[in-house]
Amino acid sequence: MAKSTPRQRRIEGRVLHEFKHGELKSGKAGKAGKVKSRKQAIAIALNEAGASKYKSPAKNRSSLAKTKRKEARGQTAEQEREGKSHVGARKRSPAKKKARKKKR
Repeated sequence: MAKSTPRQRRIEGRVLHEFKHGELKSGKAGKAGKVKSRKQAIAIALNEAGASKYKSPAKNRSSLAKTKRKEARGQTAEQEREGKSHVGARKRSPAKKKARKKKR
């Protein structure tokens, strides 16, 4: 199997982190409940990162693109829990929040 890109490795790490904290859900829109199996979590991570050896290259590319869109919209479990708008975003500091409120 080819070496994964840094972005793919970051996605795999995020998904496994969600699994460790009990936030990883299976099924469409997480309707099937929490993932309890580590093997299933790894399969989901590889699928989201577009690095699955069981899918075609085209399907892997579409999976990676879908994950990128999800991260850009701020819809991962980590982003929703921490109130971040996108991956890498920092929370606003209280001083900046205050200054922003004053402007309005």
